[in-house]
Amino acid sequence: MTDITEVIQEPLEEAGKSKINALVALFVAITATFMAICNVKDGNIVQAMDQAQAHSIDAWSYFQAKSTKQALAENTLEILKSQKAPGNDTLIKKYESQIAKYEKEKTEIKAQAEGYQKDYDDINLFDDQFDMTEALLTISIAMFGISALTQRKWLLYFAAGMSLLGIVFGMAAFLKISLHSDFISKILG
Repeated sequence: MTDITEVIQEPLEEAGKSKINALVALFVAITATFMAICNVKDGNIVQAMDQAQAHSIDAWSYFQAKSTKQALAENTLEILKSQKAPGNDTLIKKYESQIAKYEKEKTEIKAQAEGYQKDYDDINLFDDQFDMTEALLTISIAMFGISALTQRKWLLYFAAGMSLLGIVFGMAAFLKISLHSDFISKILG
């Protein structure tokens, strides 16, 4: 009778293991596929961030160049005014006009540079969401592996929950919905 019980018990135990392993395989496939798609999108976002940052740096450099030109014009104007030589009035008006032009151009350049910085910050929010997605999905894949080894259902459910949370963050980033966990971001630095 014991032999019969063992013969029946063994397939029943294996059936339970194969169900967990089948679920693990399915969840890992879904999680890894979604992670790969998010990774491609995140790479594109990082490129856009790099481009926005480069434009911002270029604009601020241009702003600085205009500031330098303005400072030179202001110094020249001061020298001309202090000399009080006849015929300097035309040159004084020329330099005053240049200074006003530089000031106007700097205002426009500054607005443009700040716009590029805002673009960078806006894009960075979604990069952070994709980073959070990748972290959660990576943890869930590791947890799926452990649940396959230990055959613990609660661990499988925990891993599935982590995967689902990662997918939520990823979908939010794809849809450009601001879903940002300041708590987790502070922990991760």
